[in-house]
Amino acid sequence: MELMISAIYGAIAFTFLLCSYLLRSSSVTPKKSPPAAGGARPFIGHLHLMGGAGGSLPHFNLSALADKYGPIFTIRLGIRRAVIVSSAQLAKELYTACDVAISSRPNLKSAIYLSYDFAMFGFTPYGAYWREIRKLTAMELLSSRRIELLKEVRGSEIDKSINELYKQTTMAAEKRVVVEMKEWFGNLNLNVVLMMVAGKRYSGGGDDAEETRRWRAVMRDFFHFITMVVPADAMPYLGWLDLGGHEKKMKETAKELDRTIGGWLAEHREKKNSGDDESKPQDFMDVMLSVVKSANFQGEYDADTIIKATCGTMIIGGSDPTTVMLVWALSLLLNNRRTLKKVQEELDEQVGRERRVKESDINNLVYLQAVAKETLRLYPASPLGGVREFGEDTSVGGYHVPKGTWLMINLWKMQRDPRVWGDDAVEFRPERFLETHKIWDMRGKDFEFIPFGAGRRICPGTNFGLHMLHLVLANFLQAFDVTTVSDQAVDMTESAGLTNLKATPLDVVVAPRLPSYLY
Repeated sequence: MELMISAIYGAIAFTFLLCSYLLRSSSVTPKKSPPAAGGARPFIGHLHLMGGAGGSLPHFNLSALADKYGPIFTIRLGIRRAVIVSSAQLAKELYTACDVAISSRPNLKSAIYLSYDFAMFGFTPYGAYWREIRKLTAMELLSSRRIELLKEVRGSEIDKSINELYKQTTMAAEKRVVVEMKEWFGNLNLNVVLMMVAGKRYSGGGDDAEETRRWRAVMRDFFHFITMVVPADAMPYLGWLDLGGHEKKMKETAKELDRTIGGWLAEHREKKNSGDDESKPQDFMDVMLSVVKSANFQGEYDADTIIKATCGTMIIGGSDPTTVMLVWALSLLLNNRRTLKKVQEELDEQVGRERRVKESDINNLVYLQAVAKETLRLYPASPLGGVREFGEDTSVGGYHVPKGTWLMINLWKMQRDPRVWGDDAVEFRPERFLETHKIWDMRGKDFEFIPFGAGRRICPGTNFGLHMLHLVLANFLQAFDVTTVSDQAVDMTESAGLTNLKATPLDVVVAPRLPSYLY
């Protein structure tokens, strides 16, 4: 009898506990997730949207999904989940209230192979190493003082490139030449950055032609692969299988990158040990050799790896994006001749034709600065920014996003939003930055316009990049009259990669504009 009574009491207690649990569970509101985009394929999910399939680029594909699912939604890349954001309001929330949570990077194969196993600070996961290397670059390499010390390097390289092109035009029978501007801007920016970082200069011709070609190819491969999500990233169980051979090509690119930068490092160390060239200004590699051993890196990487990775970041990040910005700016001006004329009229008014543009003139060239802003609004150098990873469970826009989810912010879509920019949002109109959007900045404070990102992982070379964009564009447009071959419109087709370079060549006809005695 006692056993039966105990069983009855036990059953009652169990029933009570079960009912209590069910009541508590039903009272808890389920966590709301962002809308999930349709169109996922078996196993790979939406991975087909990230490779430019059918000629459509990732930021185009994700923009089309945003039109359907709203400013925040999720896609599936294999077994990974990624949140796609394309509104300024959500971007502000992410870069302020959620900044720490989104400050890490996913462990992509491309970053493992191409960034010295995450030693390049642009691809390093958030943590002690990233904080230390970011502090070092901000204080020692990209400080206003360091950039000012290397002012003569920038001016000298720009002058050399302009002078060489001017001589070509004056020697030509019709006093004009056809120039492929992607290559011309690329060589100029490469020489400026190489001189600042490693004290090197490639002429782009003669004995340097092959080395220049190889280095340019390495940089284009780097930017093509660095954002690529390979099957092994989305489906780790396929890690043993290099579908498409992309990982092999990444390794080859990394090997060529290391060979070149490693050679420069060996030269710098030899000169430092011998005491040569002590009177010359220090380049970035000289500075790194002096300070890296005293920095608190806690043994994560050896000194040589840190130096090569950081200098590689400075060279690649300082040359290719600036080239991209200049190519788009000139392309837009050539397709909008009235605007091109206004830029040159401003140069004539503020500088004149009796002397060359100087750095001190840039502040007075407000229309040229507006052209630069409008270019970066329509064609941000990195349309999707860098892929982030949520380091903790986070609430964004009222939605729950779990730790480990990837994040992409579609800058290209966000900066063409007609609710922000008006009915002419997709048109090239620099005047908007002299009128309705005059006080808007692009250094991460106005979240409707963040071509360089925002928050603690904003591009550290923003000021340098803008400085080069303004200075090179001003010097080129002051020195030359420029038009397209046969007066045709410029093809504005975009290409895939971390940086959004124009897909086709930019062939232009260049003629001298200033008196020859200035050259």
